[in-house]
Amino acid sequence: MTTTTETQQNARIDVPGFRGELIEPGDAAYDDARAVYNGSIDRHPRLIARAVDTADVVAAVRAAREHGLPVAVRGGAHNAGGLAVGDDALVVDLSRMRSVHVDPAERVVRVEGGATWGDVDHATHAFGLAVPSGIISTTGVGGLTLGGGLGYLARQFGLTIDSLLSADVVLADGSVVTADAERHPDLFWALRGGGGNFGAVTSFTFRAHPVADVVGGPMFFDVDRATEVMQAWDAMIGEAPDEVSCWFGFVTVPPVDPFPAELQGHVVAALVWCINAPEERAAEALAPFRDMGPLMDGVGTMPFPALQSAFDALYPPGHQWYWRADFVDALGDDALAVHQRYGPTLPTPQSTMHLYPINGAAGRVGRNDTAFSHRQARYAQVIVGVDPEAEGFEKVRGWTREYHDALHPYSAGGAYVNMLQDDEGLDRVMASYRDNFDRLTAVKDRYDPDNVFCLNKNVPPRTSQEA
Repeated sequence: MTTTTETQQNARIDVPGFRGELIEPGDAAYDDARAVYNGSIDRHPRLIARAVDTADVVAAVRAAREHGLPVAVRGGAHNAGGLAVGDDALVVDLSRMRSVHVDPAERVVRVEGGATWGDVDHATHAFGLAVPSGIISTTGVGGLTLGGGLGYLARQFGLTIDSLLSADVVLADGSVVTADAERHPDLFWALRGGGGNFGAVTSFTFRAHPVADVVGGPMFFDVDRATEVMQAWDAMIGEAPDEVSCWFGFVTVPPVDPFPAELQGHVVAALVWCINAPEERAAEALAPFRDMGPLMDGVGTMPFPALQSAFDALYPPGHQWYWRADFVDALGDDALAVHQRYGPTLPTPQSTMHLYPINGAAGRVGRNDTAFSHRQARYAQVIVGVDPEAEGFEKVRGWTREYHDALHPYSAGGAYVNMLQDDEGLDRVMASYRDNFDRLTAVKDRYDPDNVFCLNKNVPPRTSQEA
């Protein structure tokens, strides 16, 4: 484990003009400030700069350049690889920059870079609006957006990046630009899926969409019927109206109400629905699956933020996480057999496997129109080993890798970058961006040629690749 040396700890870093909080090794707040959502991450940054505004971010980035430190950007800190922190790095912590402003008449939402999706949902729901996001409301807006943004509303309104109108970005030289379709369009293209490679985004402006109450929630089926359920779901999701979204997962039923006592603690095959339509239209989509006789039908009308936050309590900060992911074009018999073998063997109640559909509106965007390349993949697949205790990490990591290795031959290559683990290497990043990788490299060369923003699913500048 790399740690900051005693000499470095004693050499305080001055950040001229910084108004927020500066936290260094040895400070009382240091260990709490460096902790991220994934409890398996144990990194020791040189300085944590908790910014209160864009000027603070500028000052912090310039200080990093002066002292030769790589920059990590912390928003919600949910990234599986712990990319919000880095050993001997300067962390630009945006967590105090969480304001959300909604213009309901124009359906435009401006969000600061440290906000979570819960912050956005709270502000937009009052106006019957939502911005497409993920499935856990404590996730940061910045990280999810920059990687693409795949979740409940993707089939109807596209990925989060498809609703992005502009972004304010602090670049590696400390300058500030606004990127949109007219201003810095190359950077705007790269930000939509290219991750945190190009700067620190201090605010995002999104198009919001009409979403108030949705018909949502889980259906649970006996895990022995997983293949049957997946086949029926796969056939449905390929033809369903855009307003109908549903992801499949292997989950353990939580040992709490309102789940039936006889199911609590059991692994099940789950369909989790989000239908942004009147109840009678939703009932048409749900009917074939209700006819299959689920063990539990928890689907009903609810406010969209209630669905978006339904998993928050099950996954608090500090659990040990290990992920493996792929894009999937088809669920063939061989892949289904692997799922049926491994899905029922979840090693902990928090471990899971999810398949998220990418078709509908998200799939109708061209593969080169944004940096997110795998638009025509049918699903984003993720296998997640989770244990509340550090002692269980090796067990869940081993299970995750074994399951993934058995499935990977049936994948489309590459993975949703927000789901890549930190130990997968440049080849996996290149496979995830495919023919967009060279264009991303060109944008990197222009905006961050020294790779100051390298603590991400890195697209190295050309000079680094040639070396």
